[in-house]
Parts: sequence; C-alpha cells; structure tokens
Amino acid sequence: MAGTRRRIRLALLFGGRSTEHAISCVSAGGVLRALDPDVYDVALVGIDPSGRWVFMPDAKALTPADGALPQVTASRGTSVVLAPDPTAARWYPRDGGESIQGPLGDVDVVFPLLHGPFGEDGTIQGLLEMAGVPYVGSGVFASAAAMDKQHMKSMLQAAGLPVGPYAVVRAGQTLSEADQDRLGLPVFVKPARGGSSIGISRVDAWADLDTAVKTARANDPKVLVEAAITGREIECGVLGRLDGPGAQASVPAEITVTSATGFYDFEAKYVSDQTRFDIPARLSPSALARVRQVAVAAFEALDCAGLARVDVFVTPDDHVVVNEVNTMPGFTPTSMFPRMWAASGITYPDLVDRLVRLALRDGAGLR
Repeated sequence: MAGTRRRIRLALLFGGRSTEHAISCVSAGGVLRALDPDVYDVALVGIDPSGRWVFMPDAKALTPADGALPQVTASRGTSVVLAPDPTAARWYPRDGGESIQGPLGDVDVVFPLLHGPFGEDGTIQGLLEMAGVPYVGSGVFASAAAMDKQHMKSMLQAAGLPVGPYAVVRAGQTLSEADQDRLGLPVFVKPARGGSSIGISRVDAWADLDTAVKTARANDPKVLVEAAITGREIECGVLGRLDGPGAQASVPAEITVTSATGFYDFEAKYVSDQTRFDIPARLSPSALARVRQVAVAAFEALDCAGLARVDVFVTPDDHVVVNEVNTMPGFTPTSMFPRMWAASGITYPDLVDRLVRLALRDGAGLR
C-alpha cells in the first residue's frame, strides 16, 4: 500500500559462548513476544555454545521444553557471519554465497541479548561498531568495564561512589594473609568477569578458600574476593531518556533470600522459590532516593547507555554501597529489570520499544 511505513528491521541476537547461554535465550523469547509485529520485522540470530552464528527460522530455540533450558544448535537454522565492514552487505552464509536478503538483509538495529563474556563484555559491541550497525545498550568501553568487576569498582571509586572491600586473585596467585586480615570473614569468591551468580561461593572459614577459588576459576582465571557487607540487597534499573540526555532510575526492589546458601546465587535466581522480591523496596523515603541517585551516578560513571541494572547494599544506617553494574540484565518478563520498570509505570512492551528507539537515535560510532 502506497505510503505505508516500512517496519523496523530488528535482529535479536541471543545465546552465546558464556555460561549464561540459556538465560540469554529465555530473555530473547520474552523480548520477541513483546515486539509489535506491525512495527518490527524481526530476525532471530542465535549463537551456539561453540560461537557459531545461526539465522533461525522460528522461535523454538527460545522456549524451554520438557523442563530443560533452551539452547541454540547449528542444526536449527542457517549458519551466517556478520561482515565487519559498514560499506558491504552485512550478512552472509557461513559457507559462502550471496548476501542474505529478507528480514536479515539490511537490519536497522540489533538487540544483543547476550549475557557474560563474548557478548556483554564489549566484544559483540565492537563487532557491531565495525559493521556500522546500531545496537541496544552500552558501547564497547562501558560494556567491558562493567563486565570486569575489578575495573568497574576502580572506576566507581574514582567517581566517589562507595564500594565494599575486595581483593583480586589472578591465575597462579593466592589470597595473602594481609588481605585475609583486611577482608575478614565471611567473604564471597566470584569470577571477575562472570554473571548470573555462576561460580560464586560464600566462604566462612579460610580452610575453604582454595575450593571456592577453584570453583570461580572454572569460569574465569581472574577471581574477586569480596568482604561481606551487612545490609539489604537492593536492585535499581536505569534507563536512558528519549527526550534528552541523561538517565532515570526505576523504583528500587529488595531481594530477600531464604535458601540454604543465604545469598542470591544461581539456584535462588532461576530455580528455587526461596527468594522474595519487594517492589518497591521497603526502605525509608530518603534511602530510596539515595539508591536511585547512586544508581544513575554509577551508570554515568561507567559511561553506560540504554540500560543497566545497578545492584547495591543498603546498610542498617542507610549507607548505600554499590555491588555491581549489569549492562545487559536478565530480560524475561519476570526478570527484575522489567518488573522494576513496570512498577515505575513503563510496561514490558513499552520498555523494549524505548530501548530500540534509543539505539536508533544514538546510532553506531562515537556518541
């Protein structure tokens, strides 16, 4: 029909090589269901655990089946590559041939719903920048800095934001006695560049430290050992503004874990029902305001864009301590980031639409 506006061509990128592969697939399924088919022409591009990119004809890889989490497999579609050349056609069959047309032909924007290394850490963002394709979320530097918890904490400290005591244990190193005295017990041992609480252990006795470090190193040779913070676990969503520069914070949420581990590990996040969420968090008005202020400040300190979830602790005297900044948080309809924004007045479909339009507005390249 003459004058009909062309739909926005959006590529959903999901799966990936990290241990958060399945969570990424579930997030992509949620986003796909939220997209208005009258507005968006969607192409599904999965990355299997080996790193192969697959153009998928349907959403079967995004749906859990028979109690198993979803996974991208090369047999589900056509293997493709993205050309890192902004002057060339963008997508080609992996085994050679002409460029791919249709929904994947010349996409307007990519939504990289990838969590962890090789996706949330600046690697995919760098490829998309090279290809000249706009994408949802933070750029190369902010993605890399937020993924590496050591450098994230250093940048937050430089911006005057509070972080808890920690030490870095690199490959071949052990935690020094001086650091043990400084951190005290208990401590939390985690991969420096991981997510979804995979590989994290709580250590209540130094005799258990080596085992915890080994568990973390199964995911990352660089390990962080953090002092326990006495306080309540609070999360806050941050979202870029469409009507101008800057960002805004959502209603914060509180996480209360009643599982045997006593902390918000993978089991508590995705498997068990021993976690309670309060949205908004049951904090004083001044503490709620401080959490939102710190969340936006952390977002800006790392030069984030689009979205982030900022995790903090609020101590008994209402002091706010930043724990982590997640530049691509879980994005299923029941994930904390969309739920916090729903409580703040932005529905899940409107949230997805806003993020895509932010990406289109900002484009690729330096901002």
